[in-house]
Amino acid sequence: MMTLSEELTWRGFANQTTFKDLRVLDGKPITFYFGVDPSADSMTIGNLAAAMMVWHFINHGHKAILLVGGATGLIGDPDGKKQERVLLSQADIARNRAALAKEYRKIFADQDFEIVDNYDWFKDIHYLDFLRQVGKHVPMRQMLSRDFVQSRLGEDGAGISYAEFSYSLIQGYDFLHLFREKGVTLQVCGADQWGNSITGVDLIRRIEGVEANVFSVPLVVNKTTGVKFGKSEQGAVWLDPGKTTPTQFYQFWINCDDAGVEDYLKIYTLFSKEEIAAIIAEHQRNPRERKAQTKLAGAVTKLVHGQAAANVAKRVTECLTGSLAIGDAADVLDILREEVPTTTAAVHDPIVGALVATGLATSNTEARRLLREHAVSINSKKAQGEHFQADDFQNGRLLLRRGKAFKDSALVELRS
Repeated sequence: MMTLSEELTWRGFANQTTFKDLRVLDGKPITFYFGVDPSADSMTIGNLAAAMMVWHFINHGHKAILLVGGATGLIGDPDGKKQERVLLSQADIARNRAALAKEYRKIFADQDFEIVDNYDWFKDIHYLDFLRQVGKHVPMRQMLSRDFVQSRLGEDGAGISYAEFSYSLIQGYDFLHLFREKGVTLQVCGADQWGNSITGVDLIRRIEGVEANVFSVPLVVNKTTGVKFGKSEQGAVWLDPGKTTPTQFYQFWINCDDAGVEDYLKIYTLFSKEEIAAIIAEHQRNPRERKAQTKLAGAVTKLVHGQAAANVAKRVTECLTGSLAIGDAADVLDILREEVPTTTAAVHDPIVGALVATGLATSNTEARRLLREHAVSINSKKAQGEHFQADDFQNGRLLLRRGKAFKDSALVELRS
């Protein structure tokens, strides 16, 4: 079994850290914290990467404090933002806090951890007390040197409010408070939180005279596009099934790039080094079968949504890709109706009508052009005519597709 320092390095989690030697993590247990602000009612797969790093810390015997930032969420992290954030209401933040805590419990279901909310210790802090206890120990030069401050105050910057300027002080105090109350000496975070985390390290050193540390995970980037990983054509990929359905979630991983799939297996799954080597070797023998992506999609969807949802997502995807006949998909028909446009048709009805009704074509003219160019398929076979035939329907349904991408599919059910 690998040590934690070896595992973090091999999986690609090692990034910026204040530790001089990561092997200190292989010694006695450390109490650490990881936090997420409730700026939305769900985490994304970007947050999930850092959460998977946390999983390995816990698995190697370290004690986890998982923070939901009810206080920091009232201000909003300005780092990386060109404009001031729109402030959320306390009711929105309360709802988001509860949703994020629920996701924590699901991801770390079999692990030992504690959830805290920084609003619990900030709600009773008085302004003058905060200035004396925290602000007095933070040099302005340190605050003004932050990249986001420089960019917002620059000639083309939008400016920055005192509230957002003070955000890192609030997060820094979180670290100090958790050090005092929970014995926390380490913050683990995403790379974009490095500056805010260092504020806490400095506070603990200046006020308590104790060394604290930060360990950050790098941002995951799509190697093919260079875009921050987790962005799809519809936007962010969320953990909440109401925002990104389990099938959409599964299909995101199925569609991920060959160049990065080994990295994603290391970061987002719990497969061992030997298991991943075997998966990649099998994948490389026939990349077109996307064996690595299939393993990845199944494992991550199971982690986030459970085995039953992963099984359904796999079945729906197999149906859309043609490896499962549409006539044999009765068990996932309701889910399929939710995932793709649906219409009805009778035998001998024009295919043009179904293409337009399901949005696969914007007009009858475009639909006819697609048919002429043989860009339309029925049940994974090129459409041969302009009208549906009886044998197109399998158990009263067929799958209509424009082009090659299975996302451009529609369900057509037989109208009696």
